[in-house]
Amino acid sequence: MNRRQFLARAGIAGAAVGGVTASGMFLWKFTLHHLEVVQQTLPIVGLPSGLEGAKLVQLSDLHVGPQVDDDYVVRAFEMANALKPDILAFTGDFVSWRGPQQLVQLERVMQAIPSAAIATIAILGNHDYGFGWRQPEVANDIVKVVSNHGVQFIRNEVRVVEGLNIIGVDDWWAAQTDVARARSQANADAPQLVLCHNPDVADQPVWAGYRGWMLSGHTHGGQCKVPLLTPPVLPVRNKRYAAGAVPVGDERTVYINRGVGHTLPIRVNVRPEITSYRLVRG
Repeated sequence: MNRRQFLARAGIAGAAVGGVTASGMFLWKFTLHHLEVVQQTLPIVGLPSGLEGAKLVQLSDLHVGPQVDDDYVVRAFEMANALKPDILAFTGDFVSWRGPQQLVQLERVMQAIPSAAIATIAILGNHDYGFGWRQPEVANDIVKVVSNHGVQFIRNEVRVVEGLNIIGVDDWWAAQTDVARARSQANADAPQLVLCHNPDVADQPVWAGYRGWMLSGHTHGGQCKVPLLTPPVLPVRNKRYAAGAVPVGDERTVYINRGVGHTLPIRVNVRPEITSYRLVRG
């Protein structure tokens, strides 16, 4: 092989390696950011007639921070906005906390928050409580930033939306959960819906008399799974709580949203998710 042939073949090999690398990078980014809009019917006993057919859009686990690209979160907001939600619900983990820079990032992405015709509500997740989930001052700063964009947080209390009592439960891992306090503020005869970041709370002995749905996140669907098998890593005690609608008994159902963001930059067979619910009378 002469010098010219060697250089030509080396160039071809280099281009091939570069092409494979570029393809790999594209595939990696694609799997992380391949958002799916999941359509789900949400039956609620006694749902007010004014909310029949209304659309509730759930966004969960944004994880604004060093691992998740701000522009990707903005694109998720644009997709949610295109769904034209009547009610927009955030179910925790706005950030992956590393320091005050996450507040700057959060403010930037919240400029693109979807608009909702009736109400925009939110609860907090464990990552919103800073390092070790034990920094309530971090949670309070996140609440301030997000609230400035028209979002009402529900922290162990109730927000009444057009006659629907939405019970917001604070985070379990952060030791802030007080279901009894939250439920005591709801009208027992009114239609109810629960928002709670960690689905494990559904197994606590605090739900006597509640018949309905709880919307959660937290698991990211495990981020990686083999088809037909449970994801090998789930941050919950009850491994049934991976993703989607899970009946809990006593006429209760938990819906686990797979989240928009991620904590580790990998997703395999677990797409990020925006959930769009159509409210119907149960």
